Amino acid sequence: MSLSQALSDCAIKIDKIMETLLPKPEGIEAPLAEAMRYSSLGVGKKIRPFMVIQSSNMFGVEEKAAFRVAAAVEFLHSYSLIHDDLPAMDNSDFRRGKESCHKKFNEETAILAGDALLTTAFEILSDPETIDDSSVRCKLVNALAKSAGHHGMVAGQMIDLLGEGKHLSLDEIIRMQKLKTGEIFAFCMFAGGVLGGASNLHLNALKKYAYGFGIAFQIVDDLLDLEGTVDTMGKPGGLDAEAGKATLVAKLGVEEARHKAVLLINESVDALKFWGEEADYLRALAQFVLERQR
Repeated sequence: MSLSQALSDCAIKIDKIMETLLPKPEGIEAPLAEAMRYSSLGVGKKIRPFMVIQSSNMFGVEEKAAFRVAAAVEFLHSYSLIHDDLPAMDNSDFRRGKESCHKKFNEETAILAGDALLTTAFEILSDPETIDDSSVRCKLVNALAKSAGHHGMVAGQMIDLLGEGKHLSLDEIIRMQKLKTGEIFAFCMFAGGVLGGASNLHLNALKKYAYGFGIAFQIVDDLLDLEGTVDTMGKPGGLDAEAGKATLVAKLGVEEARHKAVLLINESVDALKFWGEEADYLRALAQFVLERQR
């Protein structure tokens, strides 16, 4: 099966599982459930869930556990996008080819929908329905909290905001992108290893793959922001430059940034040297990052 077909099949299956885990739009609070569903179902390539599934497959993890953890990650990712698009943050009216949550509903509902999706992620990870072993559940909850909070994604977002209109150093920009983007990808790879009882050697290799992948992913994202349109990206282009955001593209220039992305992807692929064909989709996914158009 091609990578494209595997991604599509995974997205369909994840959507079905997510649909069962989300609240129904019932009662006076129905707009909250509607906003949660609008922002997470049937949208996006579901790359993060795909990484959870593939890393789990490398260790023979039960499918039910892998897909529930994958759904949790996608809920958390959807929360981050809702909050990113708010006027106080990136102020984007479109996301994934349609109106942002705060434009479709309103800012108050968008904030609450993001909050609810974030907490739903941890509800799933801590549920014995996901996996019986409580120690594994605790490791997953702890790891995602660190990857998403002030040790990870949120810290990266803070640096991103503070860097607007300023000249951050190369090391500061790389740190920002490692935190903002790389940490959640690292959790996706780590999760499969933890579910499958991987050794520390293998867990470190999985995270090495993810960090290079994440920074390269962000470079390509910034290139697309510079060159893309609503039609190609599903959201307006040029917002980062307009806001004066600190990016590796702005720091290094387009061609050197592209070269940096290639080097990072090569390092990511090399980190998978412990595995054979069971890691082929992850190798292909790394190459896909360099070629993606949205």
